[in-house]
Amino acid sequence: MQSDAVPLALDVALVHYPVVNKTGETIGAALTNLDLHDIARACRTFGVGRFYVVTPHHDQQGMIREILAHWRTGHGARANPDRSAALALVRICPDLDSLYAAVTAERGQRPTILATSARAGGKSWTFDRSKSAIAAGGPMLLLFGTAWGLAPEVLAGVDGVLPPIVGPDISYNHISVRSAVAIVLDRLLGIRS
Repeated sequence: MQSDAVPLALDVALVHYPVVNKTGETIGAALTNLDLHDIARACRTFGVGRFYVVTPHHDQQGMIREILAHWRTGHGARANPDRSAALALVRICPDLDSLYAAVTAERGQRPTILATSARAGGKSWTFDRSKSAIAAGGPMLLLFGTAWGLAPEVLAGVDGVLPPIVGPDISYNHISVRSAVAIVLDRLLGIRS
């Protein structure tokens, strides 16, 4: 995407709560520095408007603020302007209601909310349908879950769920969320030669 291109009405959110653990219990997941950096860089590469991090935990919010300060205004901003530009996209939300309100206010209307999941099912949206919706210009919000994925109540409240990312060995399907974000954004926005 060229720097003079019209910004997309597409936002990404990394949800730390409510998500599930491997036994299906609803939990709040740990924040990782790598997720912040790598997802922000993928978002910046593909022209995403904002990258929201959803966590109700004040200690995690504080950690995010410290990381962002270093890269936005501290030594990191001077040492690596590209990283600073990517992390400028990050916003913190304490919960999904705040996230939905923030995106609606930013975009001027409620976005189409699509979730991602390693499990098929639910209100399935194809990548082609999603690409068409993005091209039409209406706001869209993509939700990615940490831990073992978004809690069932989150999946029940979205407009659609993208297909899972699967490889040739369908018995193993556990890639990192930062890899999943990059793959999904490439499938939706990548330039094919």
